[in-house]
Amino acid sequence: MQTQLLNTTQAAQFLGLSKAFLERDRWAGAKVPFIKIGDRAVRYRLQDLENYIQSRVRLSTSDTGSRK
Repeated sequence: MQTQLLNTTQAAQFLGLSKAFLERDRWAGAKVPFIKIGDRAVRYRLQDLENYIQSRVRLSTSDTGSRK
């Protein structure tokens, strides 16, 4: 099984977000899962990004995402 890893710029483009958003997200507690390789390299698994997108689907603006 080959896992596709994206750097921060590629992940931001995939999600339609800014690179700065992902950098702030990591600093603030990471809602978007990431992988740290070594001391500095950050990568995102494509499957994790797709799962993140799926987890953000809402049916209305009042939908908080908490399912019972």
